Amino acid sequence: MLKGKKVVVGITGSIAAYKVPFLVRLLVKEGVEVRVIMTPVAKDFVTPLTLATLSQHAVIVDPFKADNGEWNNHVELGQWADAMIFAPVTANTLGKMAHGIADNFVVTAYLSAKCPVFITPAMDLDMYAHPSTQNNMAILRSFGNIIIEPQIGELASGLTGPGRMEEPESIVQILKDHFTRQHDLDKKKILITAGPTHEKIDPVRFIGNYSTGKMGFSLAHEAAQRGAHVTLVAGPTNLTSEHPNIHRIDIESAEEMYQICMQEAPLADMVIMAAAVADYTYSRQSPIKLKKGSAPLLLELSPTRDILKTIGANKKNDQIIVGFALETDHESENAKRKLISKNLDFIVLNSLNETGAGFGLETNKISIIDRSGTVYQGKLGTKPAVAAEILDFIVKNRTIQP
Repeated sequence: MLKGKKVVVGITGSIAAYKVPFLVRLLVKEGVEVRVIMTPVAKDFVTPLTLATLSQHAVIVDPFKADNGEWNNHVELGQWADAMIFAPVTANTLGKMAHGIADNFVVTAYLSAKCPVFITPAMDLDMYAHPSTQNNMAILRSFGNIIIEPQIGELASGLTGPGRMEEPESIVQILKDHFTRQHDLDKKKILITAGPTHEKIDPVRFIGNYSTGKMGFSLAHEAAQRGAHVTLVAGPTNLTSEHPNIHRIDIESAEEMYQICMQEAPLADMVIMAAAVADYTYSRQSPIKLKKGSAPLLLELSPTRDILKTIGANKKNDQIIVGFALETDHESENAKRKLISKNLDFIVLNSLNETGAGFGLETNKISIIDRSGTVYQGKLGTKPAVAAEILDFIVKNRTIQP
């Protein structure tokens, strides 16, 4: 699967660099031709001699060779590689990569890449959670790079949380999976909904929920990364979607989402309804702000139109329909009932009783149920990782014809 592939491994100055010799060794055992490049600071954590021995090629640190002043051609390296893996990547290098600050050989090689790029962040949890780091990762994703999300675990600081570099064995498997599935949704049309809906009461108040849209946006990006043409119908959210394969349509209310989905669903090969759509809307919106009074305020709510049930009722034979269910009790029973009543192929179950799952979190843990009643139990992971898990399951268990 990886035999004969040419891979550049770029190392930056993180304590997690101690894992990279194991990564290089595993790649070489798979038959990969590896070239290692490093930032100068990375030499404080792992030696070029070790990596040169394992890769069987000289390691490049500086743009110029020290012995004769010859130029190390980063452009040539970028054209040579079938893939580039940058691991570990510090917050500092993430910022440089996102903004094109080419002050070392690693970043110049990244900017010259003509191949898939895998970026593996590693840092302390507060640095990872900082808005600047998250923004830089969003920028890098928007360029089409693949972020290998850090894992939750014990960090060098002694704290425990997200920021731990993915293990070498997992990185190799991710690379294998990429070359297996990089075109498994090529040119497919996928409709994905994400986020909440806001049902207006008056010009300043609404009925809503806690959905942030992170799961739906992760699904949209993962599908686009695999070659799909994605229409993303997004409720009110601060999230961005920059991938060129994503066409984003912003809506506010359940009725607006209904109208757009009725237009787009018949054109889609797959529909994934990940949005948390309001079940009820206020039927008598006030054109002016309602004033506070001493008496109770009674709101008459009307059911919204059932988008998923309508799409399921009009499902084409070659179309895949996937729903989401967020439950607090009798989770599996409620999800299975929804799967059948709305004529779905799969339903993704979220339980608010699962630690690390639910609205607003960076992580999620899901189950997937098919029409036979078979239940796939997912594992806790970041929402981008769970998005890949969901699409892997759908592709594996329902053939999507080219």
